[in-house]
Amino acid sequence: MSTNLYAKENTQNLTKLKDLAPEQLKAFNDFNVEVFKEGALTVKEKEIVAVAIAHITQCPYCIDAHTRKAKSAGASLEELVEAAFVAAAVEAGGAVTHSTHVHNAKNVDASDVLYARSNLKNLSKLGKFAHVGFRGYTAFSAAATKEGKLSAKFKEIIATASGIASQCPYCIDVHTKKAEQLGATSEELAEAIMVASALRAGGSYVHMANMIQSYQD
Repeated sequence: MSTNLYAKENTQNLTKLKDLAPEQLKAFNDFNVEVFKEGALTVKEKEIVAVAIAHITQCPYCIDAHTRKAKSAGASLEELVEAAFVAAAVEAGGAVTHSTHVHNAKNVDASDVLYARSNLKNLSKLGKFAHVGFRGYTAFSAAATKEGKLSAKFKEIIATASGIASQCPYCIDVHTKKAEQLGATSEELAEAIMVASALRAGGSYVHMANMIQSYQD
């Protein structure tokens, strides 16, 4: 039995899905094809979003596949690195914004609504009690989302999709507003969200290769 859980050759096991679950496989493949068609976002842009989301879902197969597709679609390594840093910043932001629940937990009079938008006002407390680290986070987030090889608008579209993928309602709220302020359309945001959806599904799909390998060993 191989000790390498992430051997590339494991993906060969996916060919068995056409016999194990043909209807589901076809539906998944059709879904994937539709999501990555040119639309309000280009194929290149969608693949850049996919690479960013794959870092959030932590799927090495997805990172590999969509990095190659993004490169084929014309994305530069600099663009992909910037997109991955946006994802990293959103992941950091998810932890930071969820710190508001710690402050609510310590307040006996806090509302029973766990995800009130007004919770974000408590972020100042994190800045107070961990001011050095919070200052570092703030600088990192600003650097990750500022204009570079990718536009600030496109980075906020990536950030919104990343918030969806990481299931952080605060991140979704903050970055949707920023994206719209920078001119992102509802169509662009919707298509980026569908890429995030496909990547969430794709991570589960491709890991079936490991399941099949384990079953066979």
